[in-house]
Amino acid sequence: MNFTRWSARLPRTQRRTAARSDRAARRPQPAAGGGSVPAARGEHTDSSAGEPPPGAADAAPDIPPPAAVPTLDGLSVHDVLGQVPALVAVVYGPEHRIAYVNEAYADLFGHRTRGVPAGQALPELRELGLLPLMDQVLRSGTPRTVKARRVPAAPEPGPGSAPGTDAEPEAAVTATGRSRHGYYTFTCSPIEMAAPAPGPARAPDPVPAPAHDGAVPDAPAPVAVAVAQTTVTGAEDAAEPVRGVLVFGADVTDQVESAERLRASERLQREAAVTLQRSLLPQELEQPDDLRVAATYQPGGKDAAVGGDWYDVITLGGGRTALVIGDVMGRGVRAAAVMGQLRTAVRAYARLDLPPHEVLQLLDGLAAEIDANQIATCVYAVHDPNESRLVYASAGHLPILVRDPDGTVRRAAEPTGPPLGTGGWLHTSGSVPLGPGASAVLYTDGLVERRDKDIYDGVAALERVFAGATGTPQVMCDRLIRALGITAAHDDDVAVLVLQHPARTGHDAELFHNAALELLGGVEAAPRARAFASGVLASWRFPMELRDLGVLAASELVANSLQHGTPPMRLRLRRTDRRLIIEVTDGDDHLPRRRRAEPVDEAGRGISIVATIASSWGSRRTPGGGKAVWCEFALPAGDP
Repeated sequence: MNFTRWSARLPRTQRRTAARSDRAARRPQPAAGGGSVPAARGEHTDSSAGEPPPGAADAAPDIPPPAAVPTLDGLSVHDVLGQVPALVAVVYGPEHRIAYVNEAYADLFGHRTRGVPAGQALPELRELGLLPLMDQVLRSGTPRTVKARRVPAAPEPGPGSAPGTDAEPEAAVTATGRSRHGYYTFTCSPIEMAAPAPGPARAPDPVPAPAHDGAVPDAPAPVAVAVAQTTVTGAEDAAEPVRGVLVFGADVTDQVESAERLRASERLQREAAVTLQRSLLPQELEQPDDLRVAATYQPGGKDAAVGGDWYDVITLGGGRTALVIGDVMGRGVRAAAVMGQLRTAVRAYARLDLPPHEVLQLLDGLAAEIDANQIATCVYAVHDPNESRLVYASAGHLPILVRDPDGTVRRAAEPTGPPLGTGGWLHTSGSVPLGPGASAVLYTDGLVERRDKDIYDGVAALERVFAGATGTPQVMCDRLIRALGITAAHDDDVAVLVLQHPARTGHDAELFHNAALELLGGVEAAPRARAFASGVLASWRFPMELRDLGVLAASELVANSLQHGTPPMRLRLRRTDRRLIIEVTDGDDHLPRRRRAEPVDEAGRGISIVATIASSWGSRRTPGGGKAVWCEFALPAGDP
């Protein structure tokens, strides 16, 4: 049989023949005098044409034809969109009438009838807020996207009803039995569909009844636009294209749930880090007799990377108070752990009652031992009510601000050393007046530092706010935080410590007294000290028992100073609303210690007696050389 005669009648043969003819026409022409180029293989040629040279068949073996390139010409849009796992719906016209929904859409929301307005037949789009978006797309011709819209789980079908039946035309029932909420990202894109060819209007093609599983069967038209054409027949202007909207919904449930799990995990980590941070901070500030103190801490940002800001108030004894604030560089649990170690070390070193610069010197070495790559800034200050001054040392920290009673704000501008952990630097102490009626604020850089401004611009802004802040220390902390724009979304931790030295008048002033006696001469200074202490304690109307204990303690401290110390010597008595403080200073810097005296010893019992009868006792070196030895007695409850 001659297949050449019948090949033109086989399906799609004519298209392939035309393609071969086109390729043959593009081939180069034979060279002059060289014969002709053979026709393309499979191409029908005239038998009268020139024969190939003898032996050509043997020289050039037959090359197999190239494999046919697949095309989409034979596929309908139904075939393509029906296999897409995403949700696809095509609507047209200002009422968004349904032209097509794919099988995935029908499985999720049920069968939809073509030609019905979306507001009636697609209630899920109204619930998802897509109908106004589709109006915008139709008017502007610009695609719009909404991300991660929540699609509720399908309700259980009622008795006697099946998913996708006419009994529940608008129920969001799935044929796949989806029992959990899903999330979809919907994109609405404008499309133009060709209008039907001119001719007599015909009714829309009948929609076959849905299969038992609720899937939409393929429409008879080969492409989706043909589906729309069967719905729009009868338009007045057949040549006018029909504008519509293609709704494409991608299932992003797994991504959304993964993001929610990640956020929940980060939230738990942050809560753990903040809990660790707050547990390392003082749960309740010590309240000194002569100062009013308040502090606040606010973690920065919403991630788990909290910082290493800390603060503390330490009662040193003898009426003196240490105040400290610091900031460990970096963020996260590691910074918080280093902060906790430094804060514990500060409290331990403070018990030694060392000058501020010596405390920072010890902290500098400790910070290098904890982590050589971790540095921290810190301010350590000591308030002495007898001197009405704030003595401090700074390791790379921002300056303390002091507000005088007249509202003038000054920076503590003494030299500042490098941060802790750098090593090789001798820190020095400075001082600033802090008398009755004055206030001071210690803070970390999170309060004043902004990415787009110099940090000292923030300090200047803090000065202006602090000059007008009034109220209790806690109220002042809150006002400073608000005035400088610190919110929950602030990207850095903030710690603020405010202290006030109140100016007392009236009855409060009667509860705070000082009395001092210069101890001149030799052993005769001891009886003068006892007489002085007895008279002062009597004038302060202390009970007889407390008066006797105070005279005994003053006598023992003076005797110890006369025996082991050098001039100048002074006895100071101080009372507050909560305690009686007795202190003796002299010019010798040798600190006494408590020791056990043997029965035959004639000395060495004075400090032991003081430690036994007093609430607490201690000693320290004074800045100008020498030492101070003190003891305290707690006042009875209800004592005026």
